[in-house]
Amino acid sequence: MSETLQRGLAVQIVEVLRERLLGGHLPPGTRINEVVLARELGTSRGPLREAVRQLVSEGLLVHHPNRGATVFTADPDDVAALFELRTALETATARLAAERRRDRDVAALRSACARARKTIQGGRRFVHRLDLDFHRTLTDTARSPRIAEQLWRVQQQVILLRSPLGVPPAHTADSLDDHEEIAAAVADGDGERAAALMHLHLDRVRAHMAAASSAEPAVEARAGEEAGEARAAQASPLTTAAPAAAACPASVPPPVPAPAAPGES
Repeated sequence: MSETLQRGLAVQIVEVLRERLLGGHLPPGTRINEVVLARELGTSRGPLREAVRQLVSEGLLVHHPNRGATVFTADPDDVAALFELRTALETATARLAAERRRDRDVAALRSACARARKTIQGGRRFVHRLDLDFHRTLTDTARSPRIAEQLWRVQQQVILLRSPLGVPPAHTADSLDDHEEIAAAVADGDGERAAALMHLHLDRVRAHMAAASSAEPAVEARAGEEAGEARAAQASPLTTAAPAAAACPASVPPPVPAPAAPGES
């Protein structure tokens, strides 16, 4: 395989893996098995390793010497630090966007909001691509390449960390409202309002993420307790006759599945 062809293939693999990471199909902490992935993607390990190196440089994967790569993960302190950074960068982005917007930028922001609204009204999931569509359009409007580079990294990391968590419809609706209000402030050239609205938006996202993360272990623990109760019921002999319905062990609800795609951020 020529070097040019291998590089082009690596770029395609990067986007395939990025979609899986941000879509919740490779949860935080997952070990990247290059042998299995190369077989699954029908490629050699050379382009795959190049793709993995690219995603490590973007902060979506973490390289461990002699152990390969794992999906980025973060403890509560790390999450708080990520939001501090994202809030600083994205409030500045919103302010700059209001100062530097052009007519075509305003049209692009409104179009991004309209696409998201149409998707939700059609009963479809608000996937991460729609969320990034708005935030990347806002970043483009700000015309600050240095901020954009750092912001892209932290935006993706937050989406990845949120990918296994469920997003209630009410939170999605609030986020769409936030996006539209930010777009309106940018269109009006009101940088301070745009920045303040972005700050509130990210505070909402952080609060939801914290609540969902703390609720998840409780759900898993209860599912484990019910599974143990069911196994005990199956193992215990029946000492007296009982109606057929009572003799059957209680059904165990399956673990709460991770959503196919994350919500907005």
